[in-house]
Amino acid sequence: MGSVTDQSESSAPIVIAIDGPAGAGKSTVGRELASRLGLAYLDTGAQFRAVGVAVLHGGVGFDDHESCAKLASSFDTTDDGHVWIDGVDYTSLIRSPEAGQAASRVAVIPAVRSNLAARQRSWADAHGGGVIEGRDIGSVVFPDATLKLYITATAEIRGARRSAETGEELHDVIAAIRERDHRDKNRDAAPLTAASGSIRVDTSERPVDEIVDEILELLKERL
Repeated sequence: MGSVTDQSESSAPIVIAIDGPAGAGKSTVGRELASRLGLAYLDTGAQFRAVGVAVLHGGVGFDDHESCAKLASSFDTTDDGHVWIDGVDYTSLIRSPEAGQAASRVAVIPAVRSNLAARQRSWADAHGGGVIEGRDIGSVVFPDATLKLYITATAEIRGARRSAETGEELHDVIAAIRERDHRDKNRDAAPLTAASGSIRVDTSERPVDEIVDEILELLKERL
C-alpha cells in the first residue's frame, strides 16, 4: 500500500490510533507504518516524558497540578523528534529512566492529560491525520480514528527488549513493567485499556514487517 497523503480533499484525514502497554513495540510499529503510508507520526509518550523533564528541571513539584498542567502547554516539539523547553534541547533526556518515572507521575494528572490531548488533536489537524501512539489515543483522544490498534506483548518479552536496550537487570525490568502496567490500567485519568472497536495485535516473537503488513491489510478493509 503506497502513500495515502494524496487523498482527495473530500476524504476524511486518516488517523491510526495505536495504544498499548510500555515496551510492546508501539513506536517501532508506528514509525514503520507511518513511513510506508507517507503519514506523519506522533509519539505521545515523548510528550509526557517532556512534561516530566520540565517538572524535574523547572523547580515544580509533582503535587502542584496547576503548574504541571501549564508545563504541558509550554514545551515545543519538532517532527524529527526533538523536544525544546524554554529554548533548551532536552531530547537526549526524555529517554532516560528518570524521565520515564517522571512521565508516569504527571500522566495521572487530569489537567496534564487534557492539555496534551488538545495538543495531539491540533497536531493531527495540522498534519492532515497521522499515526499516533500512546495509551489513550483510541479510547479518549481520537475515539473516531480510522483504525484503532491495541499493541501488546507479554511482560517477559517486553522486559527482554527493554533490558537489551538499557542493560538493566531483566528481573528488575520485568517487575517495573508489571508495576507500570498496574498503575496505567488503574489510574483515574484515562486508564490504559483497549478502546472500543480496536484490534488487538500481539507483537511477541513476531517480526515488524509481518506485523505492519497485517495492519496495512486491516487499513485497506477500513478504507
